[in-house]
Amino acid sequence: MQQKGNSAQWILLIAVFVIATCGLIYELVAGTLASYLLGDSITQFSTIIGVYLFSMGVGAYLSKYFNGNLLKWFIQIELLVGFVGGYSAVILFVTFPVAASFRIILYGIVLLTGVLVGLEIPLLMRILKDKVEFKELVSRVFTFDYIGALLASLVFPLLLVPYLGLIRTSLFFGILNIAVGLYLLQKFSTELRQVTAIRITGIIILLAELVSFVMSDSIMNFSETLMFNDRVVYAKSSPYQRIVVTKNKRELRLFLNGNLQFSTLDEYRYHEALVHPAMLASGSPEKVLVLGGGDGLAVREILKHSSVKAVTLVDLDADMTKLFKGQNILTQINQSSLNNNLVKIINNDAFTWLRNNRQVFDCIIIDFPDPSNFSIGKLYSTAFYQLVKNTLAPGGYVVVQSTSPFVAPKSFWCVNETLRTVGFNTVPYHNYVPSFGEWGYIMATMEKANTALGNFSARLKYLNKETWQQMLNFPEDMKPHEILAVNKLNNQALVNYFEEEWGKYSEQ
Repeated sequence: MQQKGNSAQWILLIAVFVIATCGLIYELVAGTLASYLLGDSITQFSTIIGVYLFSMGVGAYLSKYFNGNLLKWFIQIELLVGFVGGYSAVILFVTFPVAASFRIILYGIVLLTGVLVGLEIPLLMRILKDKVEFKELVSRVFTFDYIGALLASLVFPLLLVPYLGLIRTSLFFGILNIAVGLYLLQKFSTELRQVTAIRITGIIILLAELVSFVMSDSIMNFSETLMFNDRVVYAKSSPYQRIVVTKNKRELRLFLNGNLQFSTLDEYRYHEALVHPAMLASGSPEKVLVLGGGDGLAVREILKHSSVKAVTLVDLDADMTKLFKGQNILTQINQSSLNNNLVKIINNDAFTWLRNNRQVFDCIIIDFPDPSNFSIGKLYSTAFYQLVKNTLAPGGYVVVQSTSPFVAPKSFWCVNETLRTVGFNTVPYHNYVPSFGEWGYIMATMEKANTALGNFSARLKYLNKETWQQMLNFPEDMKPHEILAVNKLNNQALVNYFEEEWGKYSEQ
């Protein structure tokens, strides 16, 4: 009899382990998905974690109102957690393109999941309180709880997101929750009454989630069709971002985490303006460094210069560079630039790579996404530009894509001021890209800046000497009109400017 009691204790403690693992996974799925769809990963994760922990506290408080057969309550809650948590990613992806108040849905799901998870541990402790000495009970329950949380935090970024994706991950752990609930229902059936309805409900939910798991790609494609309107021809979740390529009769478009990166209709305007002024100002550059730009379009423009003997591309996301090296429809756009023998691809964090780098380059092209969150904002900081300065050969030029000086003038001129603080002489300029509107760039050098550029290639579709002179002129509504903060690692002023300005623009 004692052995049977010990067996029951261990089964319930293992259930604690599963609860903790699944609960944290649902929290991480919500935080990751929110950062994908809403941007600013630090804010999203911070608020998701805060709401989740608060709601767990609410659940723990409410647990005192549960009486009667606590084991039956525990199993029912386990099934409900599996249903809500399992379908959380599906609901959020499908509702994002159509919901007017997406944040209400997001935090509603987080709140409900947290309350349900918060109920489970107190109920379980009440179930075990007469079977285990109190100090042993607390020790065992929290040990299993914390071990489960550790496992979840390790496998989520290393295995689950890269190999399952967010929808399959939430469904997998929903299935796990439900399976545990059904197992407990079977194991303790002699202690429970009227469980047939619970069992049937659990089996139906389990089968539904298994079918949804198998069809997860179709669910994701449906969601992205709603989001992007055009036909999705490629979609993948890398460890760092959601990569989507869409196609219509006129163009291909690349989206990263839902944000447009280029359209084939006009990307040449952006990439010609980004690359060729700095290349010409550098003289006849032989060694060129590209930071970001995993699509190979900036490299395509660099290779038009006959002086180039080596191009080093540093991009964090191996899935991105692999895609633009191997897909025919995309290699036609970048003219197979990433397969060129002169090009060396390094998949690494640019900050880390620069810190360890000992080479110098004649020209540096920086093509990062906009500074919409702190993880990208660090790549626009004084600390980063100091590393860039150490990597630039004497007489060389660096150029930074610097968002829109019309929509976000504070952000644009903050980048300029940050470069100047490090010691660069800067040349701000801008051009019009129909897919994005007015766009800005900042060219910089440690020497006296040269803006008298000529000899633009006749092969260019957009840029020539006259166009370049126009790009140097800023109208009044794009000029700086106040003293701006410098973007440093400890203040991330640029991210705050960017959120403020683009937030107002998106609300219009």
